[in-house]
Amino acid sequence: MSTDNTTDLIRAIITHMQGAREDWKSLSMVISLGGGRLSETFGYAYSPDGTVSAIASRPSGIKPAVDAYLADRYPDGQELPAKFLLQFDRDAKAYEITFEDTDPMRWKVTPDNFEAIQRELKPSLG
Repeated sequence: MSTDNTTDLIRAIITHMQGAREDWKSLSMVISLGGGRLSETFGYAYSPDGTVSAIASRPSGIKPAVDAYLADRYPDGQELPAKFLLQFDRDAKAYEITFEDTDPMRWKVTPDNFEAIQRELKPSLG
């Protein structure tokens, strides 16, 4: 196991990711923390040909990595964010993490906004 909690988090998300095509190039994963606990994961995997696949990671599979990452980022019982977005580019090996401290509705996908959310969450890291 790596000593870098961010690397471990990315690895756990990829290992437990469901729904992505084999040729995915980048991904975005929203991790929701209802009541300070991992409650939901969802996101998108983006393939080189433009295909966007809806993805999720099994919460039980990524919980240890999420807990370790958050304990490092928010030590001593600091208030956790409502959710956070992890974006990762497989080719560039680059990532970005964006925290949403208060708005649990941010990045919420509905039938009316799913295409806009797919575009908004697409990583541009490489």
